[in-house]
Amino acid sequence: MNMNTVKIPQGDNTVTVELTVKELMALAGIRFHGNHRLEIEARKKLNHVLSETYALEQPIPYQMLT
Repeated sequence: MNMNTVKIPQGDNTVTVELTVKELMALAGIRFHGNHRLEIEARKKLNHVLSETYALEQPIPYQMLT
């Protein structure tokens, strides 16, 4: 087994995140000078969906990592 392989429970499931076009562009690396909040707000949306998908505070059982 490859040592760099990480198993993520339900890692192939899809999630939906609603972003504006500007937020999407900011996450893709386009810079909006004078409006860094776009990227910050977009990342908050992603983190919110991730925290809803997984209970991040709970440890992942060791058996699932191998």
